[in-house]
Amino acid sequence: MDHGVSLITTVAAAFGVALILGFIAERIKVPALVGYLVAGIIIGPASPGFVADVNIASQLSEIGIMLLMFGVGLHFSPADLLAVKRLAVPGAIVQMGCAALLGIGLASWWGWSFGAALVFGLSLSCASTVVLLKSLEARNLLDTMNGKIAVGWLVVQDLVTVMVLVLLPALAGILGSHTAVANSSSLWSTIGQTLLQVTAFIVLMLVVGRRLLPWMLWQVARTGSRELFTLSVIATAIGIAYGAAELFKVSFALGAFFAGSVMRESEFSHRAAEESLPLRDAFSVLFFVSVGMLFDPSVLVDRPLHVLGVVAIILLGNSIPAATLVLVFKYPLNTALTIAASLAQIGEFSFILAGLGKSIGLLPAEGVNLILAGALISIALNSFVFTAISPFRRWILDRSALARRLEVNLDPYAELPMSTERKYLEGQVVLVGYGRVGRRIAKALDERGIPYVVAEQNREVVEDLRKNGRAAVSGNAGDPAVLIQAHIANAAMLVVATPDTINVRQMAETARTLNPAIEIILRTHNEEESVLLHNEGIGSVFFGEEELAKGMTSHVLDRFAPGSSATGAH
Repeated sequence: MDHGVSLITTVAAAFGVALILGFIAERIKVPALVGYLVAGIIIGPASPGFVADVNIASQLSEIGIMLLMFGVGLHFSPADLLAVKRLAVPGAIVQMGCAALLGIGLASWWGWSFGAALVFGLSLSCASTVVLLKSLEARNLLDTMNGKIAVGWLVVQDLVTVMVLVLLPALAGILGSHTAVANSSSLWSTIGQTLLQVTAFIVLMLVVGRRLLPWMLWQVARTGSRELFTLSVIATAIGIAYGAAELFKVSFALGAFFAGSVMRESEFSHRAAEESLPLRDAFSVLFFVSVGMLFDPSVLVDRPLHVLGVVAIILLGNSIPAATLVLVFKYPLNTALTIAASLAQIGEFSFILAGLGKSIGLLPAEGVNLILAGALISIALNSFVFTAISPFRRWILDRSALARRLEVNLDPYAELPMSTERKYLEGQVVLVGYGRVGRRIAKALDERGIPYVVAEQNREVVEDLRKNGRAAVSGNAGDPAVLIQAHIANAAMLVVATPDTINVRQMAETARTLNPAIEIILRTHNEEESVLLHNEGIGSVFFGEEELAKGMTSHVLDRFAPGSSATGAH
């Protein structure tokens, strides 16, 4: 009975204090995650007054890790990663390597062992997906090209960190763990056995799970019970994570991640994400609270220079290499600054990695405290870093000719080649966006032999289009220079196939200024936006749900037309 009371007390205190501090954090424009971490500090053993049960909080946090990783798996899209792979994959690896080396160097200077320094450096190199997504959503950047690159970058980080989590226990002995027995003769066999177990689990999930889980969700969905569907999603996430740990010695995090990524194959994946979201959010709060309970605030007083060094690596050691690499790949300055701001913080994977390092005897308690201090400070500062992008960009553009050249674009695909045929330069269609809608429009134009020029933000898509003999320019069509390069002045029509309501007016204004007679076709997902655009007379507006209703209505009326089979049956 005492154990039960301790559990209820811990949960009540964690949720209650986290609610208050999370609310305060949001009110002062700081991520609620900071409030949850501070809540953990308040009810943890390092603070006076009430102390929650650390062991119970730790077990609850394991559930939080499972559900967090399950959510990451549900939203992990190989297609999204492949769309930005040429920048995100090398970028994430180089950026993580630079930050990890800085962390290793700093920890070695403090006199730590190599194993401790390695875990410390890696923990400082992986940004928080949760913090990034919230920052991008708050600024309407999630669906932009910059947002997609940032998310793809973090997906690569997550995959690299997952591999580190798998290999670290096997390498603990050779890295100097006090709890593991170092035996170099059995090192390779241990690593081999670990990789074999992980491979067996992954194969089982991809071969069996990919077929079984969607089928199971379909069977549960057929019952019509929402409660049973939610239960099946949660049971799957936690059950597979637990089974993976027991049978294959795979971490809870990796097991839950693959459960989510395999379930994503189901047509019910979107519903699964929605149904599990409340419980996932609740337990993720407990995870961050439990992490805060491990933090000792005295490190801020006892080791202020150490904390300063950690924060410098997080803010600068991650951002500067990332921004430099983005510019080397000839992306504009604005993209480089957005990626830099995205990586200027650490979060959940850093906590998981630090916790694992401590549990296997590699990372000292001081290291965990320094990582937590760095996370708290960097997350609190991240919203201000994002806010500083625009004024910093204006400031550096005013003072640096090099920055102006970078902003103008060194992109080799920003201009049409001199060899472009004349039919693409006069009387053509300028098609903005080559996503799901844009590709279908382009296919129809190809079938009719109508020439068109694609304006697309994803440079890799533009590169592929040109390899296939199509005319395309890269860049944001809200920038007049992009439409000018697409020869909008001589075009017959502008088709905006991307739901970019922020820049659509700028596109239309540029098109009308350079070509008053041009016809403009717009797409929108929002009914209010559709009405406003109609009223402004910018062009012909197509609202997704309205067009779907028209198509379905037309089909129904055709079926019930005089002489149709439906009319005869009726």
